[in-house]
Amino acid sequence: MNIHANPPRTAAEEALVAHADQRVAAEPVAGPLAGRLGELRRAARDAFAANGLPHRRVEEWKYTDLRALLRTAAPAPAPVSTADVAAAGAEAVAFPDVRRILFVNGQLVASASDLSAEAGLSILPLSEALASGQGAIEKLNTLAPQKYDGVLALNTAFLDEGLVIRVDAGAHIARPVHIAHVVTGTEASATYTRLLVDVGAGAKATFVESFQGTEGVAYQTNDAVELFVGDGAHLDYVRVQEESLSALHLATMMVEIGHETKLHTFTLTTGAKASRVSLYGRFSGTHSHAGLRGATLLKGGQHADMTLLLDHAVSNCESRELFKTVLADESRGVFQGKIVVRQDAQKTDGRMMSQALLLGDEAEMDNKPELEIFADDVQCGHGATAGSLDEDLLFYLKARGIPAKEAEALLIQAFVGEAIEFVENDGLRDALIDRAEGWLKKRVA
Repeated sequence: MNIHANPPRTAAEEALVAHADQRVAAEPVAGPLAGRLGELRRAARDAFAANGLPHRRVEEWKYTDLRALLRTAAPAPAPVSTADVAAAGAEAVAFPDVRRILFVNGQLVASASDLSAEAGLSILPLSEALASGQGAIEKLNTLAPQKYDGVLALNTAFLDEGLVIRVDAGAHIARPVHIAHVVTGTEASATYTRLLVDVGAGAKATFVESFQGTEGVAYQTNDAVELFVGDGAHLDYVRVQEESLSALHLATMMVEIGHETKLHTFTLTTGAKASRVSLYGRFSGTHSHAGLRGATLLKGGQHADMTLLLDHAVSNCESRELFKTVLADESRGVFQGKIVVRQDAQKTDGRMMSQALLLGDEAEMDNKPELEIFADDVQCGHGATAGSLDEDLLFYLKARGIPAKEAEALLIQAFVGEAIEFVENDGLRDALIDRAEGWLKKRVA
């Protein structure tokens, strides 16, 4: 007989359960959905209490042992001050011609956010959507990974701050919506934010999330996103993670893709001491396309994990995954990608590639691409590479008078640029290139 038992709780897990108990016991927001919010919090709290933080004996987390990484459960942040808002507004990533919404220390700052009405677009604070029952709030927490996820359970147990965004059917939103998360102050805190985006049939929109914080402060970020992309819709979603190099960044993205839909996501990661992005996507409608891409640039002892699962549940869909990782010094990158093709998902076309550049002798890349195919009329492939810069190309550039560091930077820019170039919005694409170039300049300075 096989007996499976979770290891004893760590001090951090005990503290997290106690904090969750306080949140569950707190008075829920008033409104028609207050009871449901309480139920979601209690169920998530119970699941976390039973399972705890994911650890290396959990297959999906074997390269990122969160139980070992999260030694202390940071408390909730203090109320945001005027000085915090001013500092955060100055520090937030600037993108051209966007509608910006500002979260400071995990709290929505309405006075510094553009929440104004626009034809075809509604943006509601999560508390307001829960209280009124408006927007797409009925879809909250209806997307979930196939397996229990301790990080998502924590986010749900502390569910409070966030946004509910609805793009009406047929609406084309010209300006990208930028949700900026900034952590200020010198005291470590833990923030839990939730974003629900519902894009109606035939609509088109672009969203950006960015994450930054005070350098040297070991704060903890836990962000979850639910994306519903309707039939015939086109959604571009960009994430920029530039957290403090002492911070812990945890993110969960859950996506449902409709019929004849086009979805592009891009993630740029340069920050945090340790980070993990879990992306779960599912095709629920036929003849759709998904492009999931990212670039990770690490140095020192940073650790970044990109784990994705894309479920081809229906036929005639196409997916492309391309992730680029640059590792300097003693940094470590992780890519775990799985494409699942269900029995009825004939005519599936799925391709996945992870490529890493190792710039230091102590740098490490763990690649784990997987295909799980139950249909017979498919075209699927995956690949993974890890290596150093091409010495012949470096010699070619240096022979033409380019200094060694600049030559190396040019090759790295070209390497990550292959993923960035798929971002359709010109202003966002240029801004992302500038962020990557900024990282390179700091490294060679």
